[in-house]
Amino acid sequence: MRLRKGLVVGLTALGMLLLSGCGTKNQEHAVTAVGSTAMQPLVQKAGSDFQQQHKQYTVTVQGGGSGTGLSQAETGAVNIGNSDIFAEQKDGIRADRLKDHRVAVVGIAPVSNEQNGVNNLTQRQLTGIFTGKIKNWKEVGGKDLPIIVINRAQGSGTRKTFEAKVLQGQQPVKSQEQDSNGTVKKIVQNTPGTISYLSLPYLNRELQTVKVDGIAPTPHNITTNKWKIWSYEHMYTNKHPSKATQAFLAYLMSKPVQAKLVKEAGYVSIHDMQVHMTPDNRVLPGNQ
Repeated sequence: MRLRKGLVVGLTALGMLLLSGCGTKNQEHAVTAVGSTAMQPLVQKAGSDFQQQHKQYTVTVQGGGSGTGLSQAETGAVNIGNSDIFAEQKDGIRADRLKDHRVAVVGIAPVSNEQNGVNNLTQRQLTGIFTGKIKNWKEVGGKDLPIIVINRAQGSGTRKTFEAKVLQGQQPVKSQEQDSNGTVKKIVQNTPGTISYLSLPYLNRELQTVKVDGIAPTPHNITTNKWKIWSYEHMYTNKHPSKATQAFLAYLMSKPVQAKLVKEAGYVSIHDMQVHMTPDNRVLPGNQ
């Protein structure tokens, strides 16, 4: 009886050891990326393709906003924190604890409901709308409709980039706030009077993209900073990322993936940029 009991205990311990070993192995081959919803379509597509080519790895991608991505990467809760902003631009984040991998560039464009009757605004008009000084579309050549501003939530990197380039220190108008690009897209499509902003991968024909001073938010205009509302797509890790994380980042940064997947998803390849941006939002010549 004692022999049988000892055998059961021994087999149970062996089973737990094997399960523990499998769990460690799975963890070593798993990558979790959380954060920016502007980055989410790109990282999801890249993760799916990466897994098909490297079946030993798994990649899990979630949204939550750039602030969430940065904070979870800093604490080590995730392998990668996706962000539209530099870690230095987020209050409470120790940027010196993180490693910055700039994998692409995303343009951000004002979008309005088609019934508003406006497809071009001056920089001054755009600023006036998002600070609440301009309240009706007829003031900027559109229909007699009250302007309804839809903003992103405070933790959004897309919002931080847009306000830095458009508001330039002025206070934003009090408005409805939404957590994701996808929700903003649906509201603007279906609600006359609305205006907001979206990262370029979320644009479609049902939305009216608004030019600024006659300039369109095209990839080429972004590479030269002719279109000024853009940001890097950062993937932040700790200083010593796992082998699985390094493999995924190397895949995403490779020239074949940048030339095909990144561009097809609506982003600008990091290799195409003719200028670079510093954490204090200065744009300088050359790609770094």
